[in-house]
Amino acid sequence: MVKFLKKWTETNLILKIIIGLIIGTILGIFVPNWTFLGFLGTLFVSSLKAVAPILVFFLVSSSISKAGKGIGSRFKTVIILYLSGTFLAAIIAVIISILFPVSIQLNTTYTSTATTNLWEVLSNIVITSISNPIELVSNGQYLGILIWAIILGLGLKICGNEKTKNLIADFGNGTTWIVNGIIQCAPIGIMGLVFSSVSKNGLDIFSKYGQLIIILVSCVAIVAFILNPIISAMAIRRNPYPLVLTCLRESGITAFFSRSSAANIPVNMILCERLGLDKDFFTISIPLGSTINMEGASITIIVMTLALCHSIGISISLFIIILLSLVASVAACGSSGVAGGSILLIPLACSLFGISSDISMQVVGIGFIIGVIEDSCETALNSSSDALFSATAEYYERRKKGEPMNYLGEFAK
Repeated sequence: MVKFLKKWTETNLILKIIIGLIIGTILGIFVPNWTFLGFLGTLFVSSLKAVAPILVFFLVSSSISKAGKGIGSRFKTVIILYLSGTFLAAIIAVIISILFPVSIQLNTTYTSTATTNLWEVLSNIVITSISNPIELVSNGQYLGILIWAIILGLGLKICGNEKTKNLIADFGNGTTWIVNGIIQCAPIGIMGLVFSSVSKNGLDIFSKYGQLIIILVSCVAIVAFILNPIISAMAIRRNPYPLVLTCLRESGITAFFSRSSAANIPVNMILCERLGLDKDFFTISIPLGSTINMEGASITIIVMTLALCHSIGISISLFIIILLSLVASVAACGSSGVAGGSILLIPLACSLFGISSDISMQVVGIGFIIGVIEDSCETALNSSSDALFSATAEYYERRKKGEPMNYLGEFAK
């Protein structure tokens, strides 16, 4: 048994995940009634979701309490990358949606509540973020967790002794050890997730909403393989594709099938460590990215909103295009604080065109129907770009200061 576990941990994780993908697909097609396999996927995602808030809280607190000088400039850079990437992704989604307009049939009903007020979205995020820290950790509210972890870290930096700081660091290291164990189970978990998707959805979803899905996936691909590499190359002045493809492979695949940015935070932290990044930096930039770096969410909001506009014959002016991109970017940054994520923010964008919530909620219903694909692509882009922009920010600061970049860390070996 010990030899098997040693062999399992030494085998390439991505290779094991690919094997899990293949097995899950085959079983989903030929034995869709084996529903117990889906439990393995649910267990995997739930485990990561459960441990991620604790991991973030302790690692961020420890990093802040022990942080030295020079960290602030990297945070400034990564925040600029996050926000600019989200806005430019929205612009690309607008351009693609105008060049290739898609109409949808408004015959789907969905009863829910969704806001059409941007201030309501932002105020809810602020109020939620200053709630009881224990409640925030239990509910996985990462913006609030970040705020309280930073406050605790600053308090320990000012008046905490070394033993207390080391204790917090030990809690973080212990949680990291648990995360490593869970990630070793990723091939089995992803096999279960793939099985569930294939057995439940099949290919029927493409027959009715194929064009809409193609537009969404195309926008995500353009951002992932063209926009993000351009942004990264401008900062690090190197060929960005080794870094881009590493992040997509190591982070994007697990995010695609888990469909949870929260569950992928531990994956991204391990990836950043292997990329040779400063732990004091990425333990904060990664959970921050899962909150405000929402390229995929902005794409979803734009594409779904403009598809509705094309369907009911609303003309779009240049001013509205710019305003829509700004609103979608700001709303997307807050989508982690809204139940239902980016899909339930579609009525907010639709309100710019005077579209009533009765009509826009039908698009929300369609969003949930295609969610198995839309949410997977959105999460893969969001989460992989968290790691990409964190690495880009650190490499940029090292290059600017004339320090060795250690480009790609152990992946370069």
